[in-house]
Amino acid sequence: MSNYKQQLQKMKTQPGFIAALDQSGGSTPKALSLYGIREDAWSNEDEMFAIVHQMRTRIITSPSFTGERILAGILFEDTVDRNIEGQSTADYLWIVKGIVPFLKVDKGLAAEKSGVQLMKAMPELAALLDKAKAKRIFGTKMRSLIKQANAAGIKDIANQQFEAARQIIAAGLVPIIEPEVDIHCPEKAKAEALLKAAILEMLNELPGGQLVMLKLTLPEQDDLYADCVRHPNVVRVVALSGGYTREEANDRLRRNHGIVASFSRALVEGLSAQQSDAEFHSLLDASIQSIFQASNT
Repeated sequence: MSNYKQQLQKMKTQPGFIAALDQSGGSTPKALSLYGIREDAWSNEDEMFAIVHQMRTRIITSPSFTGERILAGILFEDTVDRNIEGQSTADYLWIVKGIVPFLKVDKGLAAEKSGVQLMKAMPELAALLDKAKAKRIFGTKMRSLIKQANAAGIKDIANQQFEAARQIIAAGLVPIIEPEVDIHCPEKAKAEALLKAAILEMLNELPGGQLVMLKLTLPEQDDLYADCVRHPNVVRVVALSGGYTREEANDRLRRNHGIVASFSRALVEGLSAQQSDAEFHSLLDASIQSIFQASNT
């Protein structure tokens, strides 16, 4: 069986969750600060990315970080270009750990308009998809942000996400579509209802066999996205933590059946560079177990 078929089978059927390890240039200093490394620890971007790769390597090589509970890992392009224990990061994830590799492909958010932030233009997407294929990566992830329950803006978000998704599918990869609803959106439930309608409209236009994944904010109405979970074009619906604590994110996740976590900050909450390996691995193991259990509903 090919890697792709094995990986697709795992993503569709196995219990577990996705580890989002894809903080990019803008969010890296905050991620390192939460990990106990101050900004004066590096003097340029190259040094910063080297430090964050050490942090990710410590997580990925941890004995608790395996494909038994973790379905996939989302990586930033810089991480994909680096190695872990002599293998490319993506190969290490799949060959050593049994974890499916994904690549973050968006270039950040544009300025807010119509209550949303679309993705910035991605002129290099085709080249990045070629690189992903060469690195044996299964899929991609791209994020946009909804801040207001604005029907026109939300429609624009769905259109842009699915337009890019079609290009990614054509390149032989599975896109994770991430139209995040800000947890502080004043009419969050209304925004989520508008988003669900826009997503279903787009899903229903996809030809059979064209597969996507959805990464969504944990909704106000439990099981709101059940129709998406069941949709034949959807491999899996996953949830972002979005600023909720791990405890609250897990509580919300348990109430949304068939959805699994794709947590970033909530996964690494409490980990620090100053911890001994024993402390670090023990805390990460407990975090992984709590998220795994909350995902398995």
